[in-house]
Amino acid sequence: MNKYIILLRGINVSGKNKIPMADLRDLLKNLAFQNIQTYIQSGNIILESEKSKSEVCKLIKDGIKTKFGFEVPVIVKTVSEFKKAIKKYPFSTDNPKIVAFVFLNSKTSKTQIEIKNIGEDKYKIDDDIVYLICPSGFGKTKITNNVLEKKLEVIATTRNYKTTIKLLALATE
Repeated sequence: MNKYIILLRGINVSGKNKIPMADLRDLLKNLAFQNIQTYIQSGNIILESEKSKSEVCKLIKDGIKTKFGFEVPVIVKTVSEFKKAIKKYPFSTDNPKIVAFVFLNSKTSKTQIEIKNIGEDKYKIDDDIVYLICPSGFGKTKITNNVLEKKLEVIATTRNYKTTIKLLALATE
């Protein structure tokens, strides 16, 4: 049995793409996933399955489309991928409120992209993750999911330090 951390992008934001977590857990149970947990309302899931990452991704994506009527980007990571991402974080975590991880749905060969006016904010692209530190705050940064998706030609979803650490803790309990 494989344990996965699943990240949904853009649900329950400003009243759009509403998915109640109880309904999401019911859907996942009906899709035959096991030991399902959700964390906060923004689309964080931990579950177990014998299926591959790509199969899990497709099942969840198709299930959400069928049950809720809209498409949601789905990114599936293993527990070891999460551990590696946290361990490799290249910037200071002294102020966790300005730390984030941008999870990508596939590896990118790019290591640098041009983003104008980022001020003191910094990023590092590493295969299928972008590490962020944003002293200006996430509400003001120019290093957004949309910018990264366009420039890296991937799907991206961001989780702050606290959520990333909590998801790993839940997955390894």
